[in-house]
Amino acid sequence: MPEGHTLHRLAAHFEKAFGGGTVRASSPQGRFSEGAARVDGRVLTESEAHGKHLFLGFDSGDWLRVHLGLYGAWTFGDADGERHLGAPRAEGADRLDLERDPDGFVVPPEPVGAVRARLVNTSGWADLRGASACEVITVEEKHAVQARLGPDPLRPDADPERAWRTVSRSRSSLAVLLMRQDVIAGIGNIYRAESLFRAGIDPLTPGRELTRERWDALWDDLVGLLRDGVRDGFIITTRPEDRPDPGARPVPRPDTLYVCYRTGDPCRVCSSPVAATELSGRTLYWCRGCQR
Repeated sequence: MPEGHTLHRLAAHFEKAFGGGTVRASSPQGRFSEGAARVDGRVLTESEAHGKHLFLGFDSGDWLRVHLGLYGAWTFGDADGERHLGAPRAEGADRLDLERDPDGFVVPPEPVGAVRARLVNTSGWADLRGASACEVITVEEKHAVQARLGPDPLRPDADPERAWRTVSRSRSSLAVLLMRQDVIAGIGNIYRAESLFRAGIDPLTPGRELTRERWDALWDDLVGLLRDGVRDGFIITTRPEDRPDPGARPVPRPDTLYVCYRTGDPCRVCSSPVAATELSGRTLYWCRGCQR
């Protein structure tokens, strides 16, 4: 499942590629036909992310809410080629010879697979597949969704004090709390495990046993890690000195991760075997040597 940095990259991409212009919306699959009709022909005026939710605002006052879930993905097409999830164009991607209709809108290719929603403008298109949520809502409904979410470390309105109040009173483990979107929005399995490793915290520590000092450091580190993810397009958690080649440019995981997906491998810091167990339906990774 995409984590918070990906949604913020998506929001920025929609702002750049679709913001301020009229959008044609459709549902090739048919499951989103009513919602598409509500925003078809409207101007996309706003784009924002909160946790794992993407919100696209239109001049009608309606908002398109998308939650990618485990299998959702956006595909973008424009003159620079195709790319997924709003990431920068891959090296060597083929440029597309775009056809346009008499009104100047791009004529996208025939949809492939179950395309839930398709957005088209004068410079390209975006296809959504496999999302767990895709709906058009009012601004009041948008606020209601956000009210159920915890602070998002990437948003300027994030309030870490709100998350701390929940964490400091809870008997639940930090590994469970960090995955709860009503505690901190946007944290997934990778950021959960990696941030706790970097902080040297046993993931099974109850929230109420964490000191305020360690909480503040954990929050600040999550902010930095997520910002790096927005900048780089993938998750980097290892410090340069803990990489096989400290001077090399980081490449996508697992070389940029400490414990995730490294069950049984030696810890990059202490050489203890990386441990893993199932917790609330997800695999938790940690190092018994570094996280006491």
